[in-house]
Amino acid sequence: MGQVEEPVPGVPAQNLPLAGKVAVVTGSSRGIGRATVFRLAAAGAKVIIHGSSHSSPVNEVVEAISQLGGDARVLLADFTAAEQRRTFAQRAWGLFGYVDICILCAGANILTGPARGLGFGEKLDLLWQVDVLGAVEVARMLGQQMKSRGHGVIVTLGWDAACRGMEGETAQAFAIAKGAVMAFTLALAQELAPQVRVNCIAPGWIRTGWAEKASQLWQTRASSESLLGRWGTPEEVAEVCLFLASPAASFVNGQIIPVNGGFNYRFLAKAPGVLD
Repeated sequence: MGQVEEPVPGVPAQNLPLAGKVAVVTGSSRGIGRATVFRLAAAGAKVIIHGSSHSSPVNEVVEAISQLGGDARVLLADFTAAEQRRTFAQRAWGLFGYVDICILCAGANILTGPARGLGFGEKLDLLWQVDVLGAVEVARMLGQQMKSRGHGVIVTLGWDAACRGMEGETAQAFAIAKGAVMAFTLALAQELAPQVRVNCIAPGWIRTGWAEKASQLWQTRASSESLLGRWGTPEEVAEVCLFLASPAASFVNGQIIPVNGGFNYRFLAKAPGVLD
């Protein structure tokens, strides 16, 4: 038997749970997607990094992974454009000739930047195109190819509050979009089993870009609604993505997994006083 090539120089292949695997991570230029693509690369996977345009920092991510000894490629696609959504999966499969793992983190940014000023309907339409159709169309296309090949893993991103409810117009839009993704995930798991495992991660309060600028009211609410008393980090969500993508999760399928530190229901009783 020949010598096993080391995907990361100096690291034995047997210590890398994703050695030889190809992983595509949508929305991987920032936030949870960025943390996830770094974590999968560190575990030995060849990674396909997705950004919506050259203006996103995808090239910085590729360079950083390459400097660490990983194998990374860039694939641009604007998920607000139907044709680009439809061709993304085909192009992703062609980069290495196959895909083993698909992590769907792409999401429309309606909290900061220009989209913040849009009306409810426009925000919902943007979320529907990027978060919902971006996940649905890519997962269905890659999922069928994985099933034909005999194995694969798909992970989507939902939202823990979509199951619980939250006040506010923005929360309503997120609940519609992420609720749809979560329901779709459960249906897709039924369709692709047993060859392909399909699961959803439902993050809670995660310290991404919006969190850095959030008011003290939101800082207090976020930390108080978690049993661990703090925000989560993109890296902590990425660890769960790695687990679901790895052989360690070989009997985990068709699940929605909250990553929120445990929701603190005790907080609800005292919320008015805390947030006054």
